[in-house]
Amino acid sequence: MWLPWEYGLGLALIFVLIGRVADAKHGTVAAFGREAAVVAILYSLWQLAGQVSLLSIDEAVARGEWLWDFERRLHMPNELVLQEWMIPHSLTTQAANIYYAGAHVPVMGIFLVWMFARHRDRYRPWRNALALTTGLCLIIQLLPVAPPRLTDATGMIDTGLAYGQSVYGALGRGVAGQLQAMPSIHVAWAAIVGWGVAVESVNRWRWVGPAHFVITFIVVAVTGNHYWLDGMVAMVLLAAMVPLGRWIDEKLHPQTSMVDAVEVPTPIETSLS
Repeated sequence: MWLPWEYGLGLALIFVLIGRVADAKHGTVAAFGREAAVVAILYSLWQLAGQVSLLSIDEAVARGEWLWDFERRLHMPNELVLQEWMIPHSLTTQAANIYYAGAHVPVMGIFLVWMFARHRDRYRPWRNALALTTGLCLIIQLLPVAPPRLTDATGMIDTGLAYGQSVYGALGRGVAGQLQAMPSIHVAWAAIVGWGVAVESVNRWRWVGPAHFVITFIVVAVTGNHYWLDGMVAMVLLAAMVPLGRWIDEKLHPQTSMVDAVEVPTPIETSLS
């Protein structure tokens, strides 16, 4: 279950206080507190944007219908066909609902902790990419778009609501915004995890990150929470924000970035050595 935005801000405040208290004696704890506060603030903004989007339900549904028709004109794979294949399989449907509701935030948290603890020298650019991509997605989401499960023209059902596993509940209730379909922050965050793990990890478990991305992309569509284009737009934004995140890090920390570029081996070099 996702926390309301007020709880996210409360956590951010706690993490800031932890950073302030630990700053003098425990540099690592202080740095972790600051980074956790940034993530908590991003989470709160995501939740808050969802409540703002509920102010234009009719317009959001109309945009959802337009997006659905646009996908058909592009001859894209039909999300409804995929859902109709899954619905007769109760366990698969419930597993998809659970993954949608439960993997999004925790997996990103695990990724950031892993990067901070194991790859501190390359953590900041990925943190920057996360913040930039999330912020840009939230700005676009201020123009609400109803997801397939809330757009009658799609014929898709709300699988989470059907099995009592929805984090949303009835429209206008629940802890997360329901009209933030475009672009998909679910897919954006999963793509960051997949890309980051594939690039930074050199062990045999590096496939877990890309696998999470693929599963997330399928799950958000099959549960009726996103259109394919929602995820595609999110990926385009991320592709632009990753190099921008690196550039910002180089400008803010030129000496550290120079040392990293010279002394830190790439995953390919490490695997060949």
